[in-house]
Amino acid sequence: MDATAARHGKFRTVVQVTSGNFLEMFDFFLFGVYASHIASTFFPNASEYASLMQTFLSFAAGFAMRPIGALVLGPYIDRIGRRKGLIVTLGIMAWGTILIAFTPGYATIGLAAPLLVLIGRLLQGFSAGVELGGVSVYLSEMATPGHKGFYVAWQSASQQIAIVVAALIGFALSKLMKPADVADWGWRIPFVVGCLIVPLLFILRRSLQETEEFLARVHRPSFSENIRTLAVNSLLVIGGIGMVVMTTVSFYLITVYTPTFGKNVLKLAESDSLLVTIAVGASNFIWLPISGALSDRIGRRPILVATTLLALVTVYPALSWLVNGPTFGKMLLVELWLSAIYAWYNGAMVVALTEVIPASVRTSGFSLAYSLATTLGGSSLAISTWLIAQTGDNASPGFWMSFAALCGLAATLFVYAVGKSRQAAVPSRA
Repeated sequence: MDATAARHGKFRTVVQVTSGNFLEMFDFFLFGVYASHIASTFFPNASEYASLMQTFLSFAAGFAMRPIGALVLGPYIDRIGRRKGLIVTLGIMAWGTILIAFTPGYATIGLAAPLLVLIGRLLQGFSAGVELGGVSVYLSEMATPGHKGFYVAWQSASQQIAIVVAALIGFALSKLMKPADVADWGWRIPFVVGCLIVPLLFILRRSLQETEEFLARVHRPSFSENIRTLAVNSLLVIGGIGMVVMTTVSFYLITVYTPTFGKNVLKLAESDSLLVTIAVGASNFIWLPISGALSDRIGRRPILVATTLLALVTVYPALSWLVNGPTFGKMLLVELWLSAIYAWYNGAMVVALTEVIPASVRTSGFSLAYSLATTLGGSSLAISTWLIAQTGDNASPGFWMSFAALCGLAATLFVYAVGKSRQAAVPSRA
């Protein structure tokens, strides 16, 4: 096989394996964009704040299911293979999307409406608990030597395409439909689009080949062996949780929360907030593979330390500047800056996490750390709404992201210190 054919083959594989990521983030982002409409449809309340909080808590409930998904599906994928596991996660995720798209509103079926939506979120969370881990591990195992960071970065980059597509659909609806029609039924259209692309995603995933690294592995750990190995490496998993907190909090703040923040807090037009979100998704898509590739050259740790320090110093001041006289231009500048911090950090972080988790439990270990951290990150919408209500400071979500950056910095230093001490403990073979 010549070099051109090999590159085309790698590109095709990346598209196949990240296709499920697209559906997951497409649906998650839509939940944030149309949070106020979902609130009025399924969680009607005399208080707009209470209704929105109920919606965000149901959104967060899906993240509470992620650790369970990681513990149940992670060992399963480590035993049966990456390809089969990714097909299973896609199927579960699709059912969650269908429930949210087609469940009648509270006015039609009463309490069954929010219950069915909650079940849909729980199914999505259960699947997503291992989806990101499965995709990241697959990409790390199929990467060419010296380019692991670049390949793994496409796990996150694929999510940015979903954000851009979802935001573009939302922007088109805001221009083509009356606001009352969007609130009544138009918000369901993007969710239905997500359902319609499910068959294509199944076709892409079914044609995947198992990774050579997994096929070469002689021993496939049982569930009990998997759990014991995770327990032995619990310090690395805990450190991984701290590293991922920075990624998940910053990601959900600059993408899923942005439309609600722009519309409800900054009082900007919904179309302006969606345009900013499109720009953020495009920015993330550009920076993520660049960061991954640079981490292949200079290492993961320098990038992780530098970006968390930048976040600690600049996030709250940037948001304070924005809320003190919000405009579309100021929101765009601030969000693009936060996008750069997120993307540079995440481009190095995800591949670093695949490297520190032992190969035999790589999917379950990665997924457990990621899902536990995402429980916090996915709650960012509710936490940000609560912080603003309690403090009266519209820039207070910056405190939450700064806390996440502190977690990321401390965890990075801790994980690499543990890794260095373990390497030193291994006898030399020389």
